[in-house]
Order: sequence, then C-alpha cells, then structure tokens
Amino acid sequence: MTAPTGDTSTARSSGGDDVDYAALIVRIAEQGDRAAFADLFGHFGPRIKGFMMKSGSGDDLAEEVVQETMVTVWTKARLYDPAKAGASTWIFTIARNKRIDMIRRRNRPEPDHEDPMFQPEPEPDGEKVLSVQDDQKRVRKAILALPPEQREIVWLSFFEGLPHSAIAGKLDLPLGTVKSRLRLAFKKVRDLVGDEA
Repeated sequence: MTAPTGDTSTARSSGGDDVDYAALIVRIAEQGDRAAFADLFGHFGPRIKGFMMKSGSGDDLAEEVVQETMVTVWTKARLYDPAKAGASTWIFTIARNKRIDMIRRRNRPEPDHEDPMFQPEPEPDGEKVLSVQDDQKRVRKAILALPPEQREIVWLSFFEGLPHSAIAGKLDLPLGTVKSRLRLAFKKVRDLVGDEA
C-alpha cells in the first residue's frame, strides 16, 4: 500500500506547519477522506519505520509494520477517540501491536503435514479387528476360569489399578501372597489362552 495522493491543504492549520492529526483520523472515519489519509501516511509512515528499525526490526519487517499499521488506521479510524488518546499515541500503539503479531507469526513454526502425527489413523483391517476381539474373549474366559482368590487379585490389580501393597492391605493378605497369586493367575491365563489359540 502506498500513500494516496490528494489535496492536503485542508489538513494544515493557518500557521502552515501544524497539522491536527486527530482531525485527519476523524475525517477518514466520517468521510473516507483519501487526502487526510495521504497526510497521515506521509507523516507517520517514515516515523513508524524509523521507530521499528531502532527497536531492532529489519527493513522488511519495519516496512511491513508500516503497511499493516496504515491499513488498520484506514479501516479502523471509526474506533479512534480523540478524547482518550492523541493521534500519535493511537497510531504507534497499533504499530507496536502489529510488530508483536508479525514477530509471533514469523517465529511460529509451520506444521509439517507430512508428520505422521497429522496423518489419519489407517482403517483397521477387519481380520485384525476380529482377531483382537477373539483374543479379548479368550482372556476374559480364562480370567473367569481362575480360582476366586486369584480372580479377585487380577481384578483389583488390572481393572481397578491398585498397587500390590494396596491389594494386600485391602484383602488383609501378606504382600508375598498377593504377588504369588498374581504370578499363578498369569500362568493359568497364559496356559488357557494358549490352549485355545
């Protein structure tokens, strides 16, 4: 975006050097006054760029901040309230915020859409799903075939997520007995599932 050209004589005061920039913003808001915008752009564009470069921005970023700021001044002029802030304060606040946004955008890594994390899960193979379901049924059947004292410990350990010491306390059993019953239960389940496979 370049500064529009136009008659700027109405922006100047009788002294010839002073310009009421707040009034220019109001004219942009109320009338879409291109001449007022040209005056604002001509005055604030170089100042914003200089300020951005002194703040550590490179030439490209500083120029981009100027463009974005002035576009915002044009499109959001109706939001300006001269009673709350001077024109310079309002415009430089916009510029500062634009610079922050642009730096954040530049520092944010672009997602790699080839990354497996972005790939949808493949549809499960019907045969594999049936196989997993069959395995689960065999394991459930094997657990139900365990003696009640072993089945209870398997349930508390794997389905309720209790640690061995908590199971021992809950069932009032020595810790060694809990571990021993769990080992026996695993062996029986493994044997039963293996026999049915």
